[in-house]
Amino acid sequence: MTTSEAYRELGEAAWTWVLGQVRDDEGPWLPETVPDEGTGDPAPEEDRDSLYAGIAGLAPVLAEIARYRPLSAPEQDLAAGIVDRLSARAPVVTEPSLYLGLAGHATALRLLEPGSETVVLRRLAELATPEGWRTTTAFVPDSDAPLTDIVMGVAGVVMTAVWAGGEYAERIATTGGEALLRMADRTAAGLDWGISPGSESRSPNYSHGAAGVGAALAVAGAATHREDFVAAAADAARHVLSMGSLADGGFVVPHTIPPSKREVEPVTYTWCHGPAGTSHLFTALAHAGVTEVAGHDVGELRQRCLTSTLASGLPDRLRPGFWDNDGRCCGTAGVGDIVLDAAQDLAGTPEADPLVRAAIRMGDALVERAVRDAAGARWRFVEYRIESPLLPPGTSWMQGAAGIAAYLLRLARYLDSGPDAPVVDRPDQWWAVPARLRGAGPAVLT
Repeated sequence: MTTSEAYRELGEAAWTWVLGQVRDDEGPWLPETVPDEGTGDPAPEEDRDSLYAGIAGLAPVLAEIARYRPLSAPEQDLAAGIVDRLSARAPVVTEPSLYLGLAGHATALRLLEPGSETVVLRRLAELATPEGWRTTTAFVPDSDAPLTDIVMGVAGVVMTAVWAGGEYAERIATTGGEALLRMADRTAAGLDWGISPGSESRSPNYSHGAAGVGAALAVAGAATHREDFVAAAADAARHVLSMGSLADGGFVVPHTIPPSKREVEPVTYTWCHGPAGTSHLFTALAHAGVTEVAGHDVGELRQRCLTSTLASGLPDRLRPGFWDNDGRCCGTAGVGDIVLDAAQDLAGTPEADPLVRAAIRMGDALVERAVRDAAGARWRFVEYRIESPLLPPGTSWMQGAAGIAAYLLRLARYLDSGPDAPVVDRPDQWWAVPARLRGAGPAVLT
């Protein structure tokens, strides 16, 4: 086991490397990846402000750092630059989503300067239609139809509104929840959602499918006292259960139904497409007062998801295509954060200790795989299907060193402080940890 100080030192080294990539062009931005030297200077991408790959994704790292030490002057300047940039852009941005647009901007602003997110939430309320929020992404060609999911769709906007609260929260959550009900497909077992209405391919797990939509409806129902939202969330869980397997004391659901035409493992174990993320559906149901689904206790179903995740063999790279990513969306840091959430939620029970050991195992894998030099630390993921499988290091929250750094710093705090260590919560997981531990703490900018 690595010491807490070693995790913290590596997290700080990764953050140092990320800070070294930040540029300024009408406000801060950073390239999503840093290729080998001599490949030219990058230019800002269209999603430069996003939570997924842009500067909004630096806000949770800054909030985590502020939990254990004062921010340096350059970090304060960066935080102020993010707030200024996202606040100024609010009136003209039309992309609504959590990971690519306004809901992610609201997340960053609330973490850095609570209250400043109101201008973005007002914009989301203005952009709402009875069908939800029209996307500007190219995911659905030649269409701006509302999407349903957490990453790009209505579910993520709903989650953000409930998490942020304030004068626009109920309006946004109600509009979004009603839109999701209208976009649902009734199945033999319950309710299902494609990433867009009518899509044939389904990704039932957390990021793009019924598990994530169900979680959004559960937390929205609890916040707005809408029993129909909560009932729909339970129906989503029934459908997800009907698509998966409860074998060997676990629970897994296929990555894609019907199986993806891409070369991808039929079952994955990540935040996005696996039981790690799908466990959040069952904690959301518990938050909304639902105790059982299809004869199964929701706490048992959460534990089954975690059992399957940790029995899968991750974070070892068992074969080409299995666990080639160490990031938050698709890899080690994301799983680590989820099992640490569960460990803190279940503190004092027999289930907690194996989860803490698993969180440490994720941290140790990140230590083993770090690439280090005088510039700091980063990680190179693997894409085994291409000629040069070692990918350039990423900077971002979901696919790079920023998100990994935040996990390592949180793990260090936990090991120093124990299960009562406060959690810097976010829109897509806050209900999975005890209410007394939630919150970013003092404003990063004062």
